Amino acid sequence: MINITLPDGSVRQYELGTTAMQVATSISEGLARNVLSATVNNDVWDANRPIYEDVNLTLHTWKDDDGKATFWHSSAHLMAEALEALYPGTKFGIGPAIEQGFYYDIDLGDRVLSTNDFAAIEKKMLELAREKNIFNRIDVSKDEAISHFTEKGDEYKLELLEGLDDGSITFYQQGNFTDLCRGPHIPSTAPIKAVKLTKVAGAYWRGDETRKQLTRIYGITFPKQKELTEYLHMIEEAKKRDHRKLGKELELFMFSEKVGAGLPIWLPKGTALRTRLEDFLKQEQIKRGYTPVITPHIAKKDLYVTSGHYEKYGEDSFQPITTPREGEEFFLKPMNCPHHCEIYGNRPKSYKDLPVRIAEFGTVYRYEQTGELHGLTRVRGFTQDDAHIFCTPDQVKDEFLNVLDLTMHVIKKLGFENFTAQISLRDPENKEKYIGTDENWENAENAIIEATKEVQLETTTELGEAAFYGPKLDFMIKDALGRRWQLGTIQVDYNLPDRFELEYIGADNKPHRPVMIHRAPFGSMERFIGVLIEHCAGKFPLWLTPEQYAILPISDKYLSYAKEVQQTLSLHDIRGTIDSRTESIGKKIRDTELKKIPIMLIVGEKEAEENKVAVRLQGDGDKGAMTIEEFTAYFQGLLG
Repeated sequence: MINITLPDGSVRQYELGTTAMQVATSISEGLARNVLSATVNNDVWDANRPIYEDVNLTLHTWKDDDGKATFWHSSAHLMAEALEALYPGTKFGIGPAIEQGFYYDIDLGDRVLSTNDFAAIEKKMLELAREKNIFNRIDVSKDEAISHFTEKGDEYKLELLEGLDDGSITFYQQGNFTDLCRGPHIPSTAPIKAVKLTKVAGAYWRGDETRKQLTRIYGITFPKQKELTEYLHMIEEAKKRDHRKLGKELELFMFSEKVGAGLPIWLPKGTALRTRLEDFLKQEQIKRGYTPVITPHIAKKDLYVTSGHYEKYGEDSFQPITTPREGEEFFLKPMNCPHHCEIYGNRPKSYKDLPVRIAEFGTVYRYEQTGELHGLTRVRGFTQDDAHIFCTPDQVKDEFLNVLDLTMHVIKKLGFENFTAQISLRDPENKEKYIGTDENWENAENAIIEATKEVQLETTTELGEAAFYGPKLDFMIKDALGRRWQLGTIQVDYNLPDRFELEYIGADNKPHRPVMIHRAPFGSMERFIGVLIEHCAGKFPLWLTPEQYAILPISDKYLSYAKEVQQTLSLHDIRGTIDSRTESIGKKIRDTELKKIPIMLIVGEKEAEENKVAVRLQGDGDKGAMTIEEFTAYFQGLLG
């Protein structure tokens, strides 16, 4: 017998060789019908794979990320089977699941595939899925695997086999298709009920531009047609909300080839939006005892050698800046934390001085690959709302809780009500990726876990997602379309203070190491604003929007009155513009709606005579005529 520990902590006994599917069946037939895969200890397995020892077991359905990933990886194999049936002789590279769906890199020889071929492939995939073929896991020797793919003439699989050890190689077979794969897969093709191929692109084999370019086919599948229909609707809505499109239409930011790819330029309206966000956080930080600082955009290479950033990220940084002085090298700043360590170490500290909270909107630079750049959400130069708290070990928990409170306040203020927090821990099987002692890591990880439990924050845990110097709590935000984004982050770090030999004198009159908390509620200003644009479709909260109103004079005769209204409103910190164009009032209203300006103030003869404005809200129609005083009060009510 073996002991199976379930997520609720209960332990059940089963016969040796029991599968996760059999465990699910013993709990509920309904559950078993929906199980797609299972996590056995820390690895995701096929639901039908036998278990031969005591384990912790989590079952995955379509509702879980791991369940979806297994479903989509299996769908990649189904697509490969369809392609092999339609285009004999096709060779296959890799076919992983991705965040939304899957892709497979294939070599079609002289054939050229286009979106015109998608309908036939989709039809074949559904035809094969209805055969309900089982995904069989087969252990094979390296010689057997080499023989199989030599016979097929598939040089891509043969190359992949070169890096695999004999005894660790598995095939997966469903229907007439066999693939080299470590799995896992869903029990059979039966759950795949809806298919959509989304894109075809070129992809160099193994990402090497000197190798052959393969055809990469992207797709997505669902267990119900209704879910595919909803997904396609969401995609169309996402196109309308694309921050690159709206950023251009609303004149918020731009990019210039002459300036360089991935380096955003903020236009006046975008600058007003960004400045307002920064001012909001600065005010919150002052209330909580942070001290603002400013650090340079470059630093000597030695700084990043000391911090460990050069070793971990040197290849992803911009190339060093050399000076006329022999051997002297500078780097564009990839992180703000080493500079803040230097600020802390500028003068001696006592335990009575701690905690020290240093905050900076610091711009950093990282050389992202050209193909990975994407509007504001993936850039080469971005500004972090960075802060670092230096505290005693006894203060870590309270400081972490204070940062949690600030981060959740920021997220909710911006209208993100749906979020979870991800505890990102070190990979215990790959400790060489990280710096610091086991003791420091255990202390830091426990501090995060205890703090989140105390405030009953909903969390998930991911091994291997920690920063190289410490564990972190990442806030995973769901936007209006249900897409998940990683934004704010909090990190506990016992290691950088060690590397910079930071100290404070304790109550025992002896030197001690402070603990460092890294914190950025927005994360990157660029990324946050990009996500915010898409979340609210460019209709920003009234307190934040660059232009809160537009005054629309019915004709040029009322321009002077419009300017009087604008001046009066500015005294109440209500900001807006005047549409002075010689256009019809109907066109002015339509254009203002397109600009997503929330309030229209229409002025004509009657309004000028009565010292009033006719108020119209975007998407909510006319609100009647109001005096300036009445409108000011009404506006404050809209702010909430």
